[in-house]
Amino acid sequence: MNKEKIAYYITTGLLSALMLMSAGMYVFNHAEVAKVFTTLGYPTYIMYPLAAAKVLGVIAIWTKLSDTLLEWAYAGFFFDFVLAAAAHIAVKDGQYAVPIIAIVLLLASYILHKRLERAESEQPST
Repeated sequence: MNKEKIAYYITTGLLSALMLMSAGMYVFNHAEVAKVFTTLGYPTYIMYPLAAAKVLGVIAIWTKLSDTLLEWAYAGFFFDFVLAAAAHIAVKDGQYAVPIIAIVLLLASYILHKRLERAESEQPST
């Protein structure tokens, strides 16, 4: 296994863990997270659909059943992280580090995925 593939699995694994822990917090620690959502100016009713979208996004990234779903999952995560970082910056609560780290993991995972995909398509078929 080459270095890029290892880096892809590490970054995607960390990103997935972050998304699944986040979705779990929305469901199992609803009251505490609802306070944060209210502070950030988001309605609390979006927590359950957002949790489901995060789980489905992780599934789409790992299964790669559809290129379109994969791209939508990466795009959805990107918008989620950018909006989270912007909300934390806007309310000045100093909690924007995790969304920034998530953006870095997401970009690394996406770029590495594209490189690996390109390398596989360039290999001669035997």
